[in-house]
Amino acid sequence: MRASRLLSLLLLLQTRGRMTATELAEELEISVRTVYRDVEALSSAGVPVYADRGPAGGYRLLDGYRTRLNGLTAAEASSLFLAGLPGPAADLGLAEVAANAELKMLAALPPEPRFHAARMRERFHLDVPGWYRDADPAPFLGEVAEAVWEQRPLRMTYRRWGPRDVERLAHPYGLVLKGGAWYMVATAGEGGPRTYRVSRIVSAELAAGHFERPADFDLPAFWRAYAADFRERMYTGEAVVRMAPGIEGMLSYTVGAEVAEAALAEAGPPDERGWVVLRLPTESTAHAHWLLLRLGADIEVLEPPELRERMAATVADLATLYGTGTGTDADTGTDADTGTGTDAGTG
Repeated sequence: MRASRLLSLLLLLQTRGRMTATELAEELEISVRTVYRDVEALSSAGVPVYADRGPAGGYRLLDGYRTRLNGLTAAEASSLFLAGLPGPAADLGLAEVAANAELKMLAALPPEPRFHAARMRERFHLDVPGWYRDADPAPFLGEVAEAVWEQRPLRMTYRRWGPRDVERLAHPYGLVLKGGAWYMVATAGEGGPRTYRVSRIVSAELAAGHFERPADFDLPAFWRAYAADFRERMYTGEAVVRMAPGIEGMLSYTVGAEVAEAALAEAGPPDERGWVVLRLPTESTAHAHWLLLRLGADIEVLEPPELRERMAATVADLATLYGTGTGTDADTGTDADTGTGTDAGTG
């Protein structure tokens, strides 16, 4: 365990340069005192680790020193072939570079890790977009990627949800691939970083000069915070529903696994037929109506009244369209023509 930690510390100093004891402790999830002991152990083993004192100090390796401890275990080598996605690499214009890097890595590996890595590539394939949808077309992804990499300002025309396009001079900090769609994280004018869907960029060109990317900007941390905030802003309402037993999987597919799991965890005990009452966060009445119709007679909206009325009106329209009678009695849950319960087909 300690040998692995010492190697990790050594590789951190080799790849990142000077790091403070606090930074090393946070990265390795150990105490600062343990960092001191590990650095002393590396020095005793002949590794040229030096401590620079002062406000800009920290630990560093002797200039030019490179460790030869770069062997990969079979599991580590295998995982690397899941880290790079061929589709996104091609989108960014890096398909040939990624393929060449993969070949070089395979050639450099010892026999056992090479065998496991090749088997991983043969047996696992990652397809990012969801079913029944293609990845967003993003014709200016190359320009955005170049602006991110070179820290160049990007002059773009962006199609908002509003009535007209807007002109922006953006300073792109990073790119995020989410569900088959690319998002640019950038500043544009005053204020902090914002997200822009790359497929909505209708024209783009690199502007003159360069910009300084904040040294402390953390793209993964920003995206996690943005995603959490987006979920909170998206769900502005709530629907109270009764759900039949056995459709938990369909509910998860319809409203999303995270929403379904939270609602089911807070549900009360089932009634004598196994139906449970759930509280589901909703974006709007129209969106909830569209989603819950997918669940057919296995879901009954109790609140809010406007959503229940909208569901009932749609059911009546469908009954008229198919010529099957007058629909369902809202108070008893009994079909007016047949006398059967709404959950008769659920078992």
